[in-house]
Amino acid sequence: MARLRDKYKNDVVPKMVQAFGYRSVMAVPKIEKIVVSMGVGKGRENPKFTDAVVADLAAITGQRPMLTKARKSVSNFRVREGDVVGAVVTLRGARMYEFLDRLISVVIPRIRDFRGLRPNSFDAAGNYSMGLQDQIVFPEIRADKVEHFQGMNITLGVRNSNPKASLELLRLFGMPFRDK
Repeated sequence: MARLRDKYKNDVVPKMVQAFGYRSVMAVPKIEKIVVSMGVGKGRENPKFTDAVVADLAAITGQRPMLTKARKSVSNFRVREGDVVGAVVTLRGARMYEFLDRLISVVIPRIRDFRGLRPNSFDAAGNYSMGLQDQIVFPEIRADKVEHFQGMNITLGVRNSNPKASLELLRLFGMPFRDK
């Protein structure tokens, strides 16, 4: 069983019930999914770039990414309908908790000039989104083998929540937020 799943059941839920006065443990906010996505803007000129992004995302998440295609043609961006524009992975269950554990304990401390995560990156439903400049902060990616540095987006989908409760939930998990 994932370490953070045990932490959620044994430590986080009782503290959230005490802090917010939930009447049931089922009302406590819970991380439902983590979505990791990368854009492949240069993939149109170089098809090997798309393969590299897919390989990196698969190594980082442990799951094969799904390629996303453009719905509309946009001439300013030189994108035609049906072109591959990104890769996305949705993590749930044990893989999600393992990824979150690696993100908190290994990846975030490796970010250069890190001063804490922004506490105002929550949407109205309590989901948290963050971006990374490049993929080499993950230990699965060897920096000497990377040809193209590519940023990525990570979204934590939280169920039964609002921004204030989600912030406290992620703080209890160990996410290092900066003071406003």
